[in-house]
Amino acid sequence: MTAKQGVAAAVMLLTLGAAGQAVANRINTGEEAGTYHARFCPELSKHLTRARLDYTCTTSPGTAENVRRVAADPLQIGFGQLDVFAREAAKLADPAALVQVRTDDVRQCLFAVTRHRDLQSFGELAVLAPDLRFFLPPQDSGSADTFRILQHIDADGLGRAKSIEHSASPDEAIRLALSAEDSVAFFVQFPDPDNSRFRMVRELGGHYVPIIDREILRQLIDGHKVYFAQETQVSNADWLASARKVVTACTPMVLFTGPPERIPEAKPRQDHEDLIATVRSLRTEALLPQEDTFARVLNRTKELSAASAEQLMRASEKARERAKPYIESAKEATDKALDAAKPAIEKAKDYGLKFYERAREELKQLMAPKPGETPAEQPRQ
Repeated sequence: MTAKQGVAAAVMLLTLGAAGQAVANRINTGEEAGTYHARFCPELSKHLTRARLDYTCTTSPGTAENVRRVAADPLQIGFGQLDVFAREAAKLADPAALVQVRTDDVRQCLFAVTRHRDLQSFGELAVLAPDLRFFLPPQDSGSADTFRILQHIDADGLGRAKSIEHSASPDEAIRLALSAEDSVAFFVQFPDPDNSRFRMVRELGGHYVPIIDREILRQLIDGHKVYFAQETQVSNADWLASARKVVTACTPMVLFTGPPERIPEAKPRQDHEDLIATVRSLRTEALLPQEDTFARVLNRTKELSAASAEQLMRASEKARERAKPYIESAKEATDKALDAAKPAIEKAKDYGLKFYERAREELKQLMAPKPGETPAEQPRQ
């Protein structure tokens, strides 16, 4: 090997080593403008740097992708929603591939917004789901994953939704949904009255539908309770109005990584053990963004009492009960329409079959050899 080749090889090894280190020392977050990436991750990275642990905030589509990345590389860290994390972790071939480092420092809340004035409870939302248009953030986002979980929980209600469209962002989903009366936008968000999404809902005349239902709040995924009824602030007080609050289901934020025993080298394994111990020892306040307003709103978000949650769940159940005659009459009308259409359908099928047979015969005649012509001389079709 020449000296020049040796230098080139050394540079390549250094480059590959640096690339591997960059991949290994990731804190996987979410979209670039999202709260995980812009607010929570910088605080975590700062504390890790003080402990001489170098980790970089890295964007991702959402929680599900973060789970896949950490499962593939135990050195990585991931932020996520507990509901999506628990579901994705349960799917893994190796259930011990992930370690929860922290859970429930803060919670993200489930928001449904609409201009439809008759939608005031989750029960009404579930009943009218087949007739509504739902606008969601991108298909691989945490919001879209949570919506799919809710559909699974409420298969006879929200699970019957027929029109579901994924937008480029939560902001676009809100704009589209609030441009019509028959639409709903769904997204998962940290409560922050200063966030443009909450201001947009207010300015476009939307209102919030509480995502509160007995089956949702009792839901367990892999043994974890994942939804809690909370009262959260969505607008600040001003000289004309007091702060606006909404009651809805919220899911904890979870911080996770891989197990140290999956790391073969002694030094990286010890560093990873130190990382887990360091992060677990931090006070909740140390991990919260330092902006006064945002931190204050997070602290004010409170879990509902059992009695208050029970009242909301009963309201949702009563809405479903009131709507039962509507559902049954609509189903009956659909069945009658199908029965009435059956003769026409059979007639159309019979006509279609006869037409097909006639067309096939005409094609056979067209392809048949002309008098005095051999099959090899037939024109190609």
